[in-house]
Amino acid sequence: QVQLVESGGGSVQVGETLKLSCAISRYIRGRHSLAWFRQAPGKEREGVAGLSRDGVPNYADSVKGRFTISQDYNKNILSLEMNDLKPEDTAMYYCAATGAYLGRAYELLEATKYHYWGQGTQVTVSS
Repeated sequence: QVQLVESGGGSVQVGETLKLSCAISRYIRGRHSLAWFRQAPGKEREGVAGLSRDGVPNYADSVKGRFTISQDYNKNILSLEMNDLKPEDTAMYYCAATGAYLGRAYELLEATKYHYWGQGTQVTVSS
């Protein structure tokens, strides 16, 4: 079973940068799609950025141009670099993995497609 552990969250000011990391155990390259999701209080969990099994990324419109998802295959770490942070980026951030083949880009950002989840890391952006 894949296990995921997030780190790197914190409190920052508007416009600052934060990089989240997710350590993935039992990951097999080319076997899993990976993604970052976030959930703010009172809101549904939303997909932020996903990475297909082939390494192709997809981003939510709200973060395009500001966030970058990447993976260090040697260390089995999934990262999310978040630039130009805004108050609306405040949320609990989760990394997720699935062994399912997600053939359409939008599927990478659908929470129901993922079977493995981390415990989350909090990001708070203050103005």
